[in-house]
Amino acid sequence: MYPLVRELAADGVPVAVTCRVLKIARQPYYRWLKCPVTDAELVAAYRANALFDAHRDDPEFGYRFLLDEAREAGEEMAERTAWKICSDLGWWSVFGKKRGRNGKKPGPPVHDDLVERDFSATAPNTLWLADITEHWTREGKLYVCAIKDVYSNRIVGYSIDSRMKSRIAVAALNNAVAHRAAEGADVAGCVLHTDRGSQFRSRKLVHQLNRHQMVGSMGRVGAAGDNAAMESFFSLLQKNVLDRRVWNTREELRIAIVTWIERTYHRRRRQAALGRLTPVEYELIMTTTATQAA
Repeated sequence: MYPLVRELAADGVPVAVTCRVLKIARQPYYRWLKCPVTDAELVAAYRANALFDAHRDDPEFGYRFLLDEAREAGEEMAERTAWKICSDLGWWSVFGKKRGRNGKKPGPPVHDDLVERDFSATAPNTLWLADITEHWTREGKLYVCAIKDVYSNRIVGYSIDSRMKSRIAVAALNNAVAHRAAEGADVAGCVLHTDRGSQFRSRKLVHQLNRHQMVGSMGRVGAAGDNAAMESFFSLLQKNVLDRRVWNTREELRIAIVTWIERTYHRRRRQAALGRLTPVEYELIMTTTATQAA
């Protein structure tokens, strides 16, 4: 009401008359006129902005995780305050129970399904697959995001983190692009196929895809077969590393994962689909052959 009172006063209507008609007191209006936005309202706005930024980047986070992200951004608040802001604005985790106005299905994919379960490629950097897995240690969970080139089944990039945020997918993609660039390869036009996890739908990852001139692709909700080729790699990782023992620390498991990927999977594990060659051997032989033929 107060902006209306101010506008009418500018047109010559006395404040007393307007306040009497609108049935509001004059003193609160004059206090508002001196300071239209109170300090408390400004603080609340900054807090809401910090929570919203965290929710937009990682929609699976509940208010407690959003609170952690807001605190890292410099906006301190009580847990109850964060809950009230999120509750009033309907910012709930996508994995939470259905609520009246938030009982919708997961958000739509940001990319079409360009693969349609055809996991084949005739050249490197034509089709990449990405997914995320997790495993417990005595320190807590460790998350692994890996990107595989369908042409050679090589893990061209991966990222390991203690939290499953969008940054883990962005780091894996950037590592993959940097790895291929070091080999003198161009990834422009390469398709990155993923599931509909929030990390792969985040604006940060979409921005990186556009930056590298790559194309995104997404499977259907709840259809594991739409990314089965990536699931097969994680099944091997589970059997050969993750489930082999109880891991005391995240660092201990991280080193084991990196060692297995780089030393065993890439250079020692021969695959029938590659003519009993390892991924590194297959790329070396096939790339050399293609170069000579050209």
